[in-house]
Amino acid sequence: MHEFVEILQQVWDAITANKLRSFLTMFGIAWGVASLLLLIGLGEGFRSGQRRSLAEIGSDVIMEFSGNIPAIPGQHNDLRPYRLTLGDAAAIRASAPHVRNLTSLDNRGNLKEVSEFSSAGGPVMGVELNFPEIRNLPLAQGRFFNVDDLENRRQVVVLGKKNNALLFPGRPSIGSYITINGARFLVIGIAKSIGRGNNDGDNQKVYIPLTTMMQLFPQWTTDSNAPRDGIYAIDYQPTDESLNETAKAEVHRVVAARHGFDPANKDAFEEWDTIKSNRTVGIIFDAMDMFLGGVGIVTLALGAVGIVNIMLVTVTERTKEIGLRKALGATNRSILFQFFLEGLTLTGVSGAVGIAGAAAFMALVGGAVGNSDMGFDPPRLVPWSAAMAVGILTLCGVVAGIYPARRAAMLEPVEALRKD
Repeated sequence: MHEFVEILQQVWDAITANKLRSFLTMFGIAWGVASLLLLIGLGEGFRSGQRRSLAEIGSDVIMEFSGNIPAIPGQHNDLRPYRLTLGDAAAIRASAPHVRNLTSLDNRGNLKEVSEFSSAGGPVMGVELNFPEIRNLPLAQGRFFNVDDLENRRQVVVLGKKNNALLFPGRPSIGSYITINGARFLVIGIAKSIGRGNNDGDNQKVYIPLTTMMQLFPQWTTDSNAPRDGIYAIDYQPTDESLNETAKAEVHRVVAARHGFDPANKDAFEEWDTIKSNRTVGIIFDAMDMFLGGVGIVTLALGAVGIVNIMLVTVTERTKEIGLRKALGATNRSILFQFFLEGLTLTGVSGAVGIAGAAAFMALVGGAVGNSDMGFDPPRLVPWSAAMAVGILTLCGVVAGIYPARRAAMLEPVEALRKD
């Protein structure tokens, strides 16, 4: 134990004997580690932000919209429009076994909402009872629609958070009335905030029962070609996330058969697959992590080369000291261990400083900007990147210490004492 403490003291003395050289060497390693963690942390912030943005839309959602049928696939000059219908939704429920849940919805952006205090012009959504099961619509107050609301075509409304603030500034809204294009609606619920920053389109929406929407504000009143049961979109979920393409193929077959075109004509479908989008985002950021990890490994390897060089210079400068110690009885093992520990200390301490500095910086950024006003999350320390940095540092420390240490241990005492 006493010998080990003595070696540690010698290591400390050797490092502090050349303060500037040791500082610059350790700064390079610390900077490389911190840069690696910050870059990966920034990428993970973008990744988690994108995932959260998609999750705020809904869980495993595929959105199918009305489209246009090209006369020839890939040709966009001669198009025949078609509109999705409630009949399409019913047919999909009956004929698409890989669709586990489906909701129909309508959307009108040209309606005016008016309260006794103010007015607003947010989109009016006609939705079914299961809309919150597929799309993200948490309530802050009140309730959502029930069976009676839809069956009896009740004129009830759920307000988005921003629309509620516009229509009832600083006043209670539950139990109050608004008019939508002159029709009187009872406010029964207020949605929580959805989205972040400028991405607050959902907060400006108001929701009414789909049956009420189709009775009071049907699509065919503004589009003479629209069918009487025409709707804006069909949102659905596959039975399993991995079966999204299978579910889409089934939906395509049903829609194509009902509207008289070939389901292989991909140009006829307007849709957004959030599952596919999420996978694409994951692939992009996985590639980014691999690239940044590779850059970090190269950076730390260069730092290790620098430490090897410094340690070799140290061995050369201390040749006579090594010779004297060996002449006085120091073993090859003790010499090897001292120089090895010196190299490992340089990498270990500088790596710890880099990790701590990166973590502190990311915590400060997170505390300063928060998560609510950006389309991405602030950078955060990713455990696997910290573990990788520690592993690389350990390897670099071994490489940086073992070769110079072995060279020092192999010196013959007499030859070492002859060195000037």
